[in-house]
This record gives sequence, structure tokens and C-alpha cells, in this order.
Amino acid sequence: MQTEDENQPKELQRSMKSRHLFMLSLGGVIGTGLFLGSGYAIGEAGPLGAIVAYLVGGLLMYLAMICLGELSVVMPVSGSFQVHATKFIGPATGFVIGWIYWLSWALYVGLEFVAAGLLMTRWFPDIPVWIWCVIFTILLFTINALTTRSFAETEYWFSGIKVLAVILFIIIGAAAMFGLIHMEDAQPAPFLSNFIGDGLFPTGFTGVFISMMTVVYAFQGSEIMGVAAGETENPQKSIPRAIRNIVIRVLLFYVLAIFVLSAIVPWKEVGVLESPFVTVFEMVGIPYAADIMNFVILTAVLSVGNTGLFACTRILFSLSQNGMAHSSFGKLNRRGVPMNALLVTMVFALLSLLTSVVAEETLFVVLLSISGVGGVLTWMAIAFAQYRFRKQYIRTGGKVENLKFRVPFFPFAPILCIIMCLGIFVFTAYDPTQRTSLYWGLGFVIACYIFYYFRYARRNVEVPALTNEQTNDFIQ
Repeated sequence: MQTEDENQPKELQRSMKSRHLFMLSLGGVIGTGLFLGSGYAIGEAGPLGAIVAYLVGGLLMYLAMICLGELSVVMPVSGSFQVHATKFIGPATGFVIGWIYWLSWALYVGLEFVAAGLLMTRWFPDIPVWIWCVIFTILLFTINALTTRSFAETEYWFSGIKVLAVILFIIIGAAAMFGLIHMEDAQPAPFLSNFIGDGLFPTGFTGVFISMMTVVYAFQGSEIMGVAAGETENPQKSIPRAIRNIVIRVLLFYVLAIFVLSAIVPWKEVGVLESPFVTVFEMVGIPYAADIMNFVILTAVLSVGNTGLFACTRILFSLSQNGMAHSSFGKLNRRGVPMNALLVTMVFALLSLLTSVVAEETLFVVLLSISGVGGVLTWMAIAFAQYRFRKQYIRTGGKVENLKFRVPFFPFAPILCIIMCLGIFVFTAYDPTQRTSLYWGLGFVIACYIFYYFRYARRNVEVPALTNEQTNDFIQ
């Protein structure tokens, strides 16, 4: 007779389909960073400067994604880059990347609950925000607690709403820009007058560098694809297809949206608008424009919270599997969900909300700083792990042509990715408003390395990592 533990699955189930993986990555990038943050980027860099910043940020995202793609096809495991960093850089780096990434997303999950509650006050001003926070907390927790398939299907439709909204915005905005749709108050069609009226780079290249920090943070979330690789059907085919599609579509959506937005609304005004997308819809006379975009942004917020909760749970599960977190976080329930990891993540996300109230100027600022640094550091670790993997693979007799997906222009691509990530940190150091976040973020990284040294390395605690034989099994 089997015990309850014996009846429970030991490994995550591969129940995500290719369409889920693609929309998961796309939805992780298209969110409030586009709907709200695009106005800030245009205001800092001007129309063309913002486009240049998004193109450069898109290049960095592409480099990180192809590096992650090669590693994820070879080793499609839950936890993805945390496992890759452990294997190919070192257990200490894997420990740091895993925990800083978990902390970053867990914090943002909590913030998304508040953001969703604030958005609901537009329609229900008499209901306190905390009630909406509770409702959305229960909703997202339930979605993630059911099955991986339920999460993937929900996120598929969340992402679909966002993508549809962006496509409609580009089509309607372009039509208004060229006079095919008449704007309210009989305004003449702007064509390119707003776009080039004050010069191509009205704030100089300094504005491009400053806005690029915001742009890179907006693109973070695309690496969720790697976290989901361990639960994806046929990752050898799904992951390369997702990478090829997502980078092109994300850049197309962002660049076209920025172009249309800058052409219709003067760039000096865009930067101070709460939601420039609402302004454009109202200018062309779309009924209930503000309510429509409020719903779309609410969807984007819930999508980020849903994805973040999934990513945190799987990263914590991966840390447990590698001996870097308590073993209880590696246990799965009958539905194949790491419930203990999900519960702890949700509790931390809710506790982070308290810090935004009782310790807003101290602990909350520190947590935000760590989150900002964590994303760029993750991309850098992904590139370095791929570089180390390819070198090790060739050194042990592996043939590059046998890889199902391989990074082009090796080793130039991962090296350029690392250099660009370092450049983001340099730009942050030169910006007085963001310099403190860099200090706190890098300070936390150093503290994690020190903790690892005393907790594991110094006490000779063995942290299991994938062996060469296991890696070869994946390749074959």
C-alpha cells in the first residue's frame, strides 16, 4: 500500500503547450512598462531618442534570450537560469541569482495587488483598496494552486487582451496620425510634425541613456520563458520557436506604439501624462476610452502578478532541489504544484505590502533597490553561464552542430550582453536619483555571497548540481 507521499508526483509536470510559452513571455514584457512607462521614456529622450533606447534595450533582451534559449533547450529544468548558474558559474552564484530573483518578483507581486486595487477605485470609489487586494490575492493564489495548466491558460488570455489593445492602439493611432480618422475639436492630422518638430534628439543623448534604464526594466520578464521550460511540452521545439517570435513582436509592438504616440501627442506633454494611451484614445473620440484602458492596465497588472507568483514558486522549488532552500519547498502536491513554495511566496508578497506603509522610507526602499538590480544581474548571469557552458561543451568533445538551438556569433553575443549589462550599472551610478538603488542592490548581492560562504562552503555543506552525464543526457 502506497503512502500519501508516494502518491504525490516528484517532478513538475510538462503540461504547458507552445502557445502558452510564447504568450507567457510576451505577456511578461508587454505590461505597465509600455502602457504607463512609455510616456516617461519619451519625455526624457524625445520621440526618436525613446525609439533608439527601446531598440538598444531590445538588442540586450535578444542577446539574453538567445543565451537562455541555448541553455534551456539543453537543460529544460524548472528554475532554469538559477540551475544554469549553479552548474556553469558556481553554486554560490546560483544561490545569489536564485534568491535575488525570488525576492524581486515576490516584492512586485505584492505591489501589483495594490496597483490593481487602486485601479478598481475608478469604478468603485467607496470600496477600500485593501478589500480589492484581498480579492485579487485569493484569485491569483487559486489560479496558481490549481494546476500548471490553469495558470498557463489564464496567462494566455491575460496576455491576449494586452496584445489586442496594443494592436488596436497602433492601427487607430496611425489612422488618426495620417488623417484617416478625424480627431476631436477638428484638429488637423499631425503627420510627423510632433515627431520631428523639436529636432530628432531634443534632450541630447543623455536623455537616451537615462530612459534606457527604464526601457531595460520594462523588458525584464521575458526570461520567464526559461523558468517555465521545465513544465513545457517538447521544449526542444517550443523554446526556439518562442524566442524567434517574441523578440521581433516585442520590438515591433514597442517601437510602433512609441512612434504613433509621439506623432499624435507632443513629446513634452507625453512625459507628464498618467496614461498616454488613454489620451490618444480620447483624442480620436473612442467612447469610454479611459474605462477601456483602465481595464487593459488592470489586466496587465494582474498578468504581472500572476506571472510573478508562478516564477517565484518555481525558483524557490529549484533552490530547494539544489539544497539552497529548505527541503519542504521542493515538495509537490497531488496536482504537481509546489504548494509550500507558493504559500511562502504569497506570505512574503503580503508582508512586503506592510513595508510600503510602515517602513516606506527604509526597508521598502531597500527592497525596491534590490529588485531593480536583480533583473539586470540575472541577464548577465544568463550570458556568462551560456559562455561557460559552450566552452565546457566544446572542451569535453561536444560538437556545436549537435545543439538543437545555439547562440549565433559566439562568443561575441554573450560577451556583448555582459558588457551592456555592466553599462546599465554604470549609467545608474551616474544618475543621482538611482545611485542609491545600485548601492543597496549590489550590497545585497555581496551579503548573499558572504552568507553562502558561511552557510555552505565554509561548513562543507554539499550543494548538488547537475553532473556532466546529466547534461549530456539532455543534449542527446
